[in-house]
Amino acid sequence: MQQIVFFGDSLTAGYQLRGSESFPSRIQEKIDALGLPYKALNYGISGETTAGGRQRIGSVLDRVNPIDVFVLELGANDALRGIPVRETSQNLQHILNEVRRQYPQARVVLVGLEFPFDLGPLASLGGGRYGHYAQEFKALFRQLAEKNEVDFVPFLLHGVIGQRHLNLPDGVHPNAEGQKLLADNVWAILRPVLERTT
Repeated sequence: MQQIVFFGDSLTAGYQLRGSESFPSRIQEKIDALGLPYKALNYGISGETTAGGRQRIGSVLDRVNPIDVFVLELGANDALRGIPVRETSQNLQHILNEVRRQYPQARVVLVGLEFPFDLGPLASLGGGRYGHYAQEFKALFRQLAEKNEVDFVPFLLHGVIGQRHLNLPDGVHPNAEGQKLLADNVWAILRPVLERTT
């Protein structure tokens, strides 16, 4: 049985939902339906920043052996905190480097995010500052994917962001139905990876 590690924050963890409702669990259902020999492991932690992921990656890589596919979803909490894009990018690059160093044969999928999320009036504060930040933040994921030649999910929250019926009351975290769409967004890229790797 080959192993897929989903390494991320609350979006991966399935914040306030049952474990079976998180998008990695929904992807496991898709894997099982196709009879593919993979087990999805959810290493999402709510509140995780890329700096936190950078600190945590070593222990996860040591704990899970082997890792055949690594799905990296981090950055949302950096954006919410206004962490400089360069710092976010450097932290993600460090994580990618560590995965490649310890598991050079692993296939890697980088999950893209965009900012702002559903921040309402917050997004219009500070003149054009948020617009500039949003452009840089969105671009960093594709740049990293191209630089590292890894598969890329353009936008995890496509079809979910801003849709009240697909999110928890906080307007930021997907509900169970929203997580199904997250699974679809990731699966569109992940399925060909698994079929090539099997």
